[in-house]
Amino acid sequence: MTERELAELLVDCPVLYHMAEAGSWPSIQKHGLLSTSALLDLCGKTEIDRRHIETQRRPESVVIDHPTLGRIVIRDNKPIDDKGLARCLEGGLRPSDWYTLLNARVFFWLTRGRLLRLLGAAAYEAQAHDVLEVDSEPLVRTHRRHITLSPINSGATKPMARPGGPNTFLSIDDYPYGYWRGRRPRGERVVELAVSPGVPHIARFVRRVVRMQGAREIEKLFERP
Repeated sequence: MTERELAELLVDCPVLYHMAEAGSWPSIQKHGLLSTSALLDLCGKTEIDRRHIETQRRPESVVIDHPTLGRIVIRDNKPIDDKGLARCLEGGLRPSDWYTLLNARVFFWLTRGRLLRLLGAAAYEAQAHDVLEVDSEPLVRTHRRHITLSPINSGATKPMARPGGPNTFLSIDDYPYGYWRGRRPRGERVVELAVSPGVPHIARFVRRVVRMQGAREIEKLFERP
């Protein structure tokens, strides 16, 4: 991706969206928006304690009650089906490798439409979530070398599994934006933006946090003055 293409992307997608567990905003505001692996590091979990969390599908969220950090919720990854994942992986990757890649990152949608699609999915439509709306440009400028871009929803295999492999998550410089510009409309040329291992001071970039259920906004939790 060239600098001109990056500027175009940021104009097209000025806001990034992250869907978090309901009630998690105070912890995120204090400790940052961290990947699963970074959260496990923060909690001091050993390799034995964390292996099943990082390398396997989580059909339900995992709750960790930490003596000083409080209640930490590691979200489920219900939209992934192990059989579908095994069929679509390329480059010699196994499902456990893919889960490890996902758990090392914090993911953002680049459009509200993608956010609403996830909020309205059967697995989540009955639940409330804390949704972070983040300014794209300053976050990208600050964390650029830790960012990868993906042309697919890497955390789902339904309704159709998309091929994924070592080149799914690419740096900004390596991402083939020009290729996707000729094949997709604005807003869909990058599907996911991920930061590894997370964004420690995410509150600096947040413009608004709302509690949502499906497409309905229930409560405004934070708004930058």
